[in-house]
Amino acid sequence: MTRSELIAHLAERKPYICLSDIRRGVATMFEEIGAALARGDRVELRGFGAFSVKIREARMRRNPRTGQHCHVSANVVLCFKIGKQLRERINSS
Repeated sequence: MTRSELIAHLAERKPYICLSDIRRGVATMFEEIGAALARGDRVELRGFGAFSVKIREARMRRNPRTGQHCHVSANVVLCFKIGKQLRERINSS
Protein backbone atom coordinates (compact mmCIF):
# COMPACT_ATOMS: atom_id res chain seq x y z
CA MET A 1 0.00 0.00 0.00
CA THR A 2 1.38 3.38 -0.96
CA ARG A 3 0.89 6.63 0.93
CA SER A 4 -1.75 7.83 -1.55
CA GLU A 5 -3.59 4.50 -1.28
CA LEU A 6 -3.53 4.82 2.52
CA ILE A 7 -4.97 8.34 2.31
CA ALA A 8 -7.69 7.19 -0.13
CA HIS A 9 -8.56 4.24 2.14
CA LEU A 10 -8.81 6.48 5.21
CA ALA A 11 -10.93 9.00 3.29
CA GLU A 12 -13.25 6.17 2.25
CA ARG A 13 -13.61 4.86 5.82
CA LYS A 14 -13.96 8.32 7.41
CA PRO A 15 -15.98 10.45 4.94
CA TYR A 16 -16.70 13.10 7.59
CA ILE A 17 -13.00 14.08 7.76
CA CYS A 18 -11.76 16.50 5.12
CA LEU A 19 -9.28 14.96 2.64
CA SER A 20 -6.73 17.71 3.28
CA ASP A 21 -6.87 16.95 7.01
CA ILE A 22 -6.24 13.26 6.33
CA ARG A 23 -3.27 14.12 4.08
CA ARG A 24 -1.85 16.44 6.73
CA GLY A 25 -2.35 13.84 9.48
CA VAL A 26 -0.64 11.06 7.54
CA ALA A 27 2.25 13.36 6.55
CA THR A 28 2.67 14.53 10.15
CA MET A 29 2.67 10.97 11.45
CA PHE A 30 5.39 9.87 9.02
CA GLU A 31 7.44 13.01 9.69
CA GLU A 32 7.32 12.43 13.44
CA ILE A 33 8.25 8.76 13.12
CA GLY A 34 11.19 9.71 10.88
CA ALA A 35 12.31 12.48 13.22
CA ALA A 36 12.19 10.17 16.25
CA LEU A 37 14.22 7.51 14.44
CA ALA A 38 16.73 10.15 13.30
CA ARG A 39 17.20 11.12 16.98
CA GLY A 40 17.84 7.46 17.77
CA ASP A 41 14.56 6.97 19.63
CA ARG A 42 12.43 3.85 19.47
CA VAL A 43 8.93 4.15 17.96
CA GLU A 44 6.39 1.67 19.24
CA LEU A 45 2.91 1.34 17.74
CA ARG A 46 0.99 -0.98 20.04
CA GLY A 47 -0.55 -3.89 18.19
CA PHE A 48 1.53 -3.15 15.08
CA GLY A 49 5.21 -3.22 15.95
CA ALA A 50 8.27 -1.27 17.00
CA PHE A 51 10.82 0.58 14.88
CA SER A 52 14.33 1.19 16.18
CA VAL A 53 17.76 2.06 14.85
CA LYS A 54 20.93 0.13 15.53
CA ILE A 55 24.51 1.07 14.80
CA ARG A 56 26.58 -1.52 12.99
CA GLU A 57 30.22 -1.20 13.96
CA ALA A 58 32.98 -0.87 11.38
CA ARG A 59 34.44 -4.25 10.48
CA MET A 60 36.65 -6.15 8.11
CA ARG A 61 34.93 -8.33 5.50
CA ARG A 62 36.19 -10.68 2.84
CA ASN A 63 35.19 -10.33 -0.79
CA PRO A 64 34.03 -13.87 -1.73
CA ARG A 65 34.97 -13.41 -5.38
CA THR A 66 38.56 -12.23 -4.91
CA GLY A 67 39.27 -13.34 -1.35
CA GLN A 68 40.58 -9.84 -0.54
CA HIS A 69 39.81 -8.28 2.83
CA CYS A 70 38.12 -4.91 2.77
CA HIS A 71 37.02 -2.41 5.39
CA VAL A 72 33.28 -1.77 5.85
CA SER A 73 32.54 1.48 7.66
CA ALA A 74 30.05 1.82 10.51
CA ASN A 75 26.45 2.52 9.50
CA VAL A 76 22.97 2.82 10.94
CA VAL A 77 20.27 0.26 10.13
CA LEU A 78 16.53 0.39 10.71
CA CYS A 79 15.01 -2.55 12.60
CA PHE A 80 11.36 -3.53 12.86
CA LYS A 81 9.92 -5.98 15.36
CA ILE A 82 6.38 -7.08 14.59
CA GLY A 83 3.76 -6.73 17.32
CA LYS A 84 1.91 -9.69 18.79
CA GLN A 85 -1.54 -8.68 17.48
CA LEU A 86 -0.26 -8.09 13.94
CA ARG A 87 1.66 -11.40 13.96
CA GLU A 88 -1.47 -13.27 15.06
CA ARG A 89 -3.58 -11.50 12.43
CA ILE A 90 -1.12 -12.34 9.64
CA ASN A 91 -0.69 -15.97 10.75
CA SER A 92 -4.43 -16.59 11.05
CA SER A 93 -5.14 -15.72 7.41
